[in-house]
Amino acid sequence: MNDTQKVLLAGASGVLGRHITEALTRAGHTVIGLGRGPGAEVRADLMDRDGLLRAVDGIEADTVVHAATALRAAPMRHKDMFATDDLRAIGTRNLMEAARALGARRVIAESMVFGYGYRDFGDHVITEDTDPFAPTGDRAVERHLEGMRVKEELMLGSAGIEGIALRFGLFYGAGGTEPLVEMLRRRKVPAVADHGRVLPWVDLADAGRAVALAVEGGRPGQAYNIVDDTPTGFGAHIREVAEAYGTPKPMGAPTWLMRPFPYAHRMVTTSMRVSNARARAELGWAPGHADCAEGLRALAGSRPVDLP
Repeated sequence: MNDTQKVLLAGASGVLGRHITEALTRAGHTVIGLGRGPGAEVRADLMDRDGLLRAVDGIEADTVVHAATALRAAPMRHKDMFATDDLRAIGTRNLMEAARALGARRVIAESMVFGYGYRDFGDHVITEDTDPFAPTGDRAVERHLEGMRVKEELMLGSAGIEGIALRFGLFYGAGGTEPLVEMLRRRKVPAVADHGRVLPWVDLADAGRAVALAVEGGRPGQAYNIVDDTPTGFGAHIREVAEAYGTPKPMGAPTWLMRPFPYAHRMVTTSMRVSNARARAELGWAPGHADCAEGLRALAGSRPVDLP
């Protein structure tokens, strides 16, 4: 699949969507934005099956990318994720039906490494082959894992569709880091204690580039971890943002202070090391920076990125 393509991008107006659009456009592809806002070429809500199918009637696309989210702010409580959980399951099912109506050959899913579970994996390095995705048994986060599980199953297991899932680390980068910088300047975010816990990260620009590579290559039916080379604790990431941008040093805080915000607490107490070897070997993808500290310094020292 090396020819230029028409790509229908669900979630084109989001922060990740803008980076995906830039990467696809740079690769020579034509992007058709799908969303609810006035700037979308195709105005539709993924949760409205009939409206979505009407909106795509008469349109053709070679590939569909699902990068839509219902989040408008960082999720703190489990209920903050419910709309996105539903979008992953119900919205994906509707989008797959639309993909067939469009005549799309390939569908790419935005997925995430938290699908491996919200827990401490210790020194174990997670790979796509050795670790189950969205395991059952953790009642507190089962609704979230089910949404991720269904989304991948729908995209990777649909007959006649070349499905690829990209399991992203935590995002940082142009459009995503600036709100955190502003909070640090106003002294509104602490750096929680990591106690040796680490998480995988990825620059938004690198994430967009991974999508463009998946449009052109990769094995159908496969999932790829898209993470940088060096996992970093959540608190350490906050401190690295402050150092890169010269904001006031964040106050340290014990993890138990996050307990009133149970979803955020599960995130910051998760620890995982995730391999990107398959993405390197099969997609030809590699992070632009080995770790988020290097990426943040480059971002802080560059001009603002002017995304479409």
